[in-house]
Amino acid sequence: MGILNATPDSFSDPGAGRDLPGRVARGLKLLGEGADMLDVGGESGVTNRPPVDAQEEIERVAPLIASLTAHRAVVSVDTYKPAVAQAALDAGAVLVNDPSGLIDPDVAALCAASGAALVVTHTRARPKQKLVRPRYGDVVEDVKRLLAERLEVALAAGVPADRLLVCPGPDLGKDPAQTIELLRRLDELHTLGFPILLAVSRKDFVGALTARPPQARLAGTLAAVGHGTDRGAQVVRVHDVAATRDFLAVRGALRSALPVPADLALAEDLRREPLPQEEGQASPKEAVA
Repeated sequence: MGILNATPDSFSDPGAGRDLPGRVARGLKLLGEGADMLDVGGESGVTNRPPVDAQEEIERVAPLIASLTAHRAVVSVDTYKPAVAQAALDAGAVLVNDPSGLIDPDVAALCAASGAALVVTHTRARPKQKLVRPRYGDVVEDVKRLLAERLEVALAAGVPADRLLVCPGPDLGKDPAQTIELLRRLDELHTLGFPILLAVSRKDFVGALTARPPQARLAGTLAAVGHGTDRGAQVVRVHDVAATRDFLAVRGALRSALPVPADLALAEDLRREPLPQEEGQASPKEAVA
């Protein structure tokens, strides 16, 4: 799942692709890099700014989703607001990635009515709220308990079980140490019986471990992706699609999880980087001609 922000204040790429053509181009680039789905968000999770008005969020995401689905992209929307979810579904989204812990059950009802899938996320924080020194007796048990409760809400609203995913909410209402403890024990969430979405890309816990700002957290993100997929995460939500696909491809081949043809070979034009060409010097092909 490739992350496609339609906001001016994302924590990791503020101001990227400020207009619709730029955002569409960014989405198509992520698809070209190997994204199976694009997760479009119109309100960043930063907690030092107020929530975005639903109509403004719709104006950010609905035209973008419509443009991407016209290119046959599979699109999800990252929102907790029913009006935004409805507009996104009308524009062609097939999944609602609700980061709020289903704070408004109408989101589940909309998914049930439309046939869309739904991601149920763990968080004890309200949208746009940062919990200061959150406390859990056992963070994993709290995640399992709250997710089970919210899954029941979704099922009661009519969302079929085979259209539900869970996200443990790394960093959402959790400090870095709590997130790390949660991810260490990620496999315990399989007792819930639903696929796990892993959203660890450029997160605070990676920055805390590595002392790096968001755009320098790729190596740490890949370590977390590897750890999470080892423990059964089925969907990974990332900013750096190409690097993540490469990481998973090599890892899968070495672990015999991906078939490797006996005649596997490196294309000649990928064998080495081209030599820098000095000004006025003919290229090797031109010299031969």
